[in-house]
Amino acid sequence: MRKTKKQDSALKVNDGIPQPPSIDENSAQRFINIKRKKLSVDEYVSGILKGDRTILSKAITLVESSLIEHQNIAQQIIEQCLPHAGKSIRLGITGVPGAGKSTFIEAIGKHLTGNNHKLAVLAIDPSSERSKGSILGDKTRMEDLSNDSNAFIRPSPSAGSLGGVARKTRESVVLCEAAGFDTIFIETVGVGQSETAVHSMVDFFLLIQIAGAGDELQGIKRGIMEMADGIVINKADGSNIDKAKLAAAEFRNALHLFPLSDSGWSPKVLTCSSLKKTGVNEVWEMISEYSNFTKNNSYFKNNRRTQSKYWMYETINNQLMDNFYGNKEIQNILPQYEKDILADRLSSFIAAKNIMDKYWD
Repeated sequence: MRKTKKQDSALKVNDGIPQPPSIDENSAQRFINIKRKKLSVDEYVSGILKGDRTILSKAITLVESSLIEHQNIAQQIIEQCLPHAGKSIRLGITGVPGAGKSTFIEAIGKHLTGNNHKLAVLAIDPSSERSKGSILGDKTRMEDLSNDSNAFIRPSPSAGSLGGVARKTRESVVLCEAAGFDTIFIETVGVGQSETAVHSMVDFFLLIQIAGAGDELQGIKRGIMEMADGIVINKADGSNIDKAKLAAAEFRNALHLFPLSDSGWSPKVLTCSSLKKTGVNEVWEMISEYSNFTKNNSYFKNNRRTQSKYWMYETINNQLMDNFYGNKEIQNILPQYEKDILADRLSSFIAAKNIMDKYWD
């Protein structure tokens, strides 16, 4: 049988330039080694004080864990980090959904890191009531800031806690401060009851609003404006500038209805565009002015002491609740009491009294 001559293809693909690996192998191996190795408390503390973000992230994971073993280690880490904390300014940021909180944080965050500040953003993501899961998409929404060497972004699930405030956020603040971050942002999931908890762990409480959404004065009804140390009307750009200025004027008039806060500070209302980066510097100047004002009249330090006392009682309440629902006997009797209540054989109040009596016994 006659062999046919193999024809060369008209297409020829060159080998091209060898591509570098998609990841740094040394960094990847270092991360794997840290992940595999069970660190001691001293190693955690040493890594945090050196500003090692991988170890800081692992320590925050321990803080957020519900396992008793993790909690014991976390408390030892916090105790050793506490003397190195407290040197930052803590800023709480809230606002209605769609107000542009993440965009604003990225804009002001880049402004801060560009001026040699070290910023930690603790973003609280709402957990689903059904699946208990969270998207944790803040790093995606703050792409530029998440790649900044002077910024650290940590999204955390609210895990069903009041209004979306992660119970362990305040302890995470201590770890971030010990790691050398001089500015801490705590972003809440939106306007609601969670603002009371956030207000009790920050130095400055910032309310982000937008104009033209029919929500200019709704903050009065919710009591949010009473807690705000500053209000920013975001998205003041394009055809929305005049509306933003009008909304700012309405908020300024509304603020006159409230008595002066214990700090003696009169809240300001500013407009800005996170997209165009206009007005961002003025917002930070307002926060710096507030910080200097409250430090001079001693409110800054006294307020932090009051907050520490508040969180001691909050921690007691949380531990009592965890101990109650973690009790095996209580877990065994709760289903029967639920059935009795649903069948109208027992009132909710009598059931609660009986359950508590058994718990204390």
